[in-house]
Amino acid sequence: MHILASNECCFSDKNNSGSGYQIVALGTVHINKRNNSSKLTAYKRGTGGRSSFSGQVVTLFGASGFLGRYVANKLGKVGAQIIIPYAGDPYWVQRLKLVGDLGQVNFMPIHLKDEESLRKAMQYSNAVVNLISRDFETRNFTFDAVNNVGARDIARIARECGVERLVHFSALNASPEPPHIYLKGGSKWLKSKYDGELSVREEFPDAVIFRPSDIFGEEDRFVRYYGSWWRRFRGKMPMYKKGMQTVKQPVYVSDVAQGVVNALKSPDSAGQTYDVVGPHRYYLGDLIDYFYSCMRWSSIKKPFFHPLMWAKVYWMSNAPSTPFYTKERIEREFITDELTEDQPTLLDLGMTDLQNIEPMAHFTLKLYRKHRSYQDALGEFPDPIKPPIVSSLV
Repeated sequence: MHILASNECCFSDKNNSGSGYQIVALGTVHINKRNNSSKLTAYKRGTGGRSSFSGQVVTLFGASGFLGRYVANKLGKVGAQIIIPYAGDPYWVQRLKLVGDLGQVNFMPIHLKDEESLRKAMQYSNAVVNLISRDFETRNFTFDAVNNVGARDIARIARECGVERLVHFSALNASPEPPHIYLKGGSKWLKSKYDGELSVREEFPDAVIFRPSDIFGEEDRFVRYYGSWWRRFRGKMPMYKKGMQTVKQPVYVSDVAQGVVNALKSPDSAGQTYDVVGPHRYYLGDLIDYFYSCMRWSSIKKPFFHPLMWAKVYWMSNAPSTPFYTKERIEREFITDELTEDQPTLLDLGMTDLQNIEPMAHFTLKLYRKHRSYQDALGEFPDPIKPPIVSSLV
């Protein structure tokens, strides 16, 4: 059947009779109806499984990162269609095609400073998750440009596109005046994260803001960070006051990803800010002792930062590629995780069985063990003594 379009008015009656124009009008109305019904969000909802369509079309910014891969996998399992914007080489995200069924995962090139590309990535979505962040500054992207200005642009364009739900990732301890450890004035990264929260709230008042603590899991930058020889200096682990003045509450990456899915489903999460933390609090020094016990070290000394170690930090901060750590990372490393009073956590999203760090750290650090090629007999080495718990979330 031929459907008339607006440029096909020449097919109407030559005498300009009413019938010709009536056909064009009916055709135009018919086309409008087809366009409205062709939106993915108007399709019939499925059961929510991987091979059905749940009705959610989610634009996932930052999907190529450590956390983004887990969020994409969780969304794919519930039958959401995922739009994955990427900047740079498409090979960084191509394997995410497998997190959803055929046709459920789509890719789109963007640039954070190109509003038109951001708009194209969100124009058909009913939910947006923003995981974009930067741990170090470059000539093109400062902390403020990524964590504040970029977050504001995404929130504003999402609102203009009619997006219903926005989940924005900030950071625990984000503050206009973060504690000062080594850097004068404190962490600029935490300041930019706080400014980003205010910007997102201003542009998208109903946004859900996640403030995660240090995240552990496969390929993380917490457990593996401390296990790497790059973080050590002459066989020792330089620490601020031996790590016994710093309390951490790390959270498992899969729990964070599931929290995102639950927040998108829950109508009560709109406009909320969540402190995304794990079930237990530990002294950082005790965690370091446990990590190195898992690596079969008899002990690990934790002296102050030697001037040569600071030289190593400054050299690494100016590395041409992605630095393993920076002055900013060292500064944030020794800030105690503080929860905001009466602020909801993952428990309020229905997640009562949060993963402890001990079994995951023991597994993750196998590659960092001394003599890791040695095939030990069952029970040859005793299990590491778990670190003492300062307090628990429940």
